[in-house]
Amino acid sequence: MTDPIRVLLVDDQELIRVGFRLVLEAEPDMVVVGEAGEGEAAIARSRDLRPDVVLMDIRMPGVDGIAATEAIVEALPETRVLVLTTFDLDEYAFGAIRAGASGFLLKDAQRHELTSAVRAVHRGDAVLAPRVTRRLLGHLGPQITPMSDEPDPTSSLTERERDVFLAIARGLTNMEIAQSLFLSESTVKTHVGRVLMKLEARDRIQAVILAHRYGLA
Repeated sequence: MTDPIRVLLVDDQELIRVGFRLVLEAEPDMVVVGEAGEGEAAIARSRDLRPDVVLMDIRMPGVDGIAATEAIVEALPETRVLVLTTFDLDEYAFGAIRAGASGFLLKDAQRHELTSAVRAVHRGDAVLAPRVTRRLLGHLGPQITPMSDEPDPTSSLTERERDVFLAIARGLTNMEIAQSLFLSESTVKTHVGRVLMKLEARDRIQAVILAHRYGLA
């Protein structure tokens, strides 16, 4: 039997933590291993518990979610951070993504959206819809330093892997990539995994930023 996904809840509002705990622990493949009400405690709890996924609030007293995300990602490369935000254009959420978060989720997300997001970041995917990817790049665009004069980082990719990489850079989902390249979704998932491994990208978000940094998208 596969081990359950171990989740740490971080939010300064106890009722929100209670609500998320009830939803997640109703799933057979998830377990909440701890909670924290602010960033400093989140960092300490993450180091002690080594969760698979951290649900991270952004606006908290003391150490905020951005600083906490950066510290957790640096100390625990295998732990994924999923940012919780009230607004889908929250600049603080984008800041957390720059700090290494694997995506963000609205606090009013439906039950199935929350559980799907936790599973997605746990398996290495990014929780960003294509429209959000475009907003992310629009927000980060001025901060992405072009490196078009550097060697093409995709030189190690096969032709098909390069096609998949460029589709990721356009913000396409696995299903959309499968449709556009006439592949099965499972085959696309395999290609995505290989692309991320070869490019040494933590997740799809880093792959998107990398593509734009090198002028490939």
